[in-house]
Amino acid sequence: MAPVNCTNGAMVGCVAVLSLSLATLSYFLFNQQRIFKHPKSKTQNLNCTKKYGSGIVGAIGNTPLIRINSLSDATGCEILGKAEFLNPGGSVKDRIAVKIIEEALASGQLAPGGVVTEGSAGSTAISLATVAPAYGCKCHVVIPDDVAIEKVCFGLLHQSLNLLFFENFYAVLFWSLTIPRPLQNKQSQIIEALGATVERVRPVSITHRDHFVNVARRRASEANEQAAKYGKNSETPNRTQEQTNGEIFKEQKKNYTFSRDCTGGFFADQFENLANFRAHCEGTGPEIWEQTEGKLHAFVAAAGTGGTLAGVSHFLKEKNDKIKCFLIDPPGSGLFNRVTRGVMYSKEEAEGKRLKNPFDTIIEGIGINRLTHNFMKARLDGAFRGTDKEAVEMSRFLLKNDGIFLGSSSAMNCVGAVRVAQALGPGHTIVTILCDNGMRHLSRFYKAEYLSELGLTPSASGLEFLGLL
Repeated sequence: MAPVNCTNGAMVGCVAVLSLSLATLSYFLFNQQRIFKHPKSKTQNLNCTKKYGSGIVGAIGNTPLIRINSLSDATGCEILGKAEFLNPGGSVKDRIAVKIIEEALASGQLAPGGVVTEGSAGSTAISLATVAPAYGCKCHVVIPDDVAIEKVCFGLLHQSLNLLFFENFYAVLFWSLTIPRPLQNKQSQIIEALGATVERVRPVSITHRDHFVNVARRRASEANEQAAKYGKNSETPNRTQEQTNGEIFKEQKKNYTFSRDCTGGFFADQFENLANFRAHCEGTGPEIWEQTEGKLHAFVAAAGTGGTLAGVSHFLKEKNDKIKCFLIDPPGSGLFNRVTRGVMYSKEEAEGKRLKNPFDTIIEGIGINRLTHNFMKARLDGAFRGTDKEAVEMSRFLLKNDGIFLGSSSAMNCVGAVRVAQALGPGHTIVTILCDNGMRHLSRFYKAEYLSELGLTPSASGLEFLGLL
């Protein structure tokens, strides 16, 4: 009998073993990139051999840096986006939530059992509600009642589904688009079920005592006063006066009384608290530097609180002062004028002199008409002005050509990346921030009727809205 030829079979086997080995090695290296930290630990163990994160906090940060193929090919530059929407809470704000709470606990301004309050029209509220329980704290957020409903209900729903659909992101998108609106509205109870309280107030000027930020500051003071009143010898909390199973009783709805076992309150103050800046100077910036191996030419991002732009630009400039850092600013914001002209706005446009104009911009979470402590830490080389139309067109272009589903501020950041590429010319590497995904913007930024009323219906077939054919 002739011998059996095993050459092909052996080759296939070798290839299979090699492929499995490479896959195992890739998985190992990917996990080794993360530095996990327990919420209560004060130091990071760089030699940790664990292959898993420590709770929800361990999954925050070390987000991928992805090449945005369509924009890179169109500009001749390498345009890279830091995929912050892959954080557990669905946005870049997870980073500052962790940093703010950890610093407050370390300083004694917050204790386990306390309540973190914040006034947030964007994703910070969701991030604080996501992170606070990991530190044994509760969360109370105050938002203006004109913010998109997805910011309240769907963001934390994303957290619950993120692990299930991590490998199939658009399954979540399909769910969000097909679920009946009444049920979607009902999911707003998720925030309360997770231990957070949502308080809606009317939108007013920042100088008004009932501005959502000022209300949040007041709630923290009320929690401290209540904790001081009852002290350590307080009786068992009255179940009719505390938040239970996500429901707020009528007495609490009126004055937002905190439970008697509350150990006090802490106002997160994301705009002025420099923990925001430090979160990005110590986290996001170093990650970008490592992921690009220091081979980048520019960074661009919009600013709301200014923490991301300031923290990243400060770190990158410290590593290499030749790296150019830019602001992209939406309509209605005065930061562009501040960076380019040194004058932020006229007296008539100051936030204390006028009410918010809802038609300044449809972009949520960025743009401001005052200087925050965080923004003043930014080290910038210039600024660009973006428009609502450009952001809308960019979001649809990226969804169609790259399959990337971005929120409004992320789309504006990508507009900024193209503007920087046009200014610097081909051959440069440019990094921006993909702050969150589009699921939190369905009722406005992705709603055809709403855009049509404002004359913002997308119509571009390519990047002609930015002068690229």
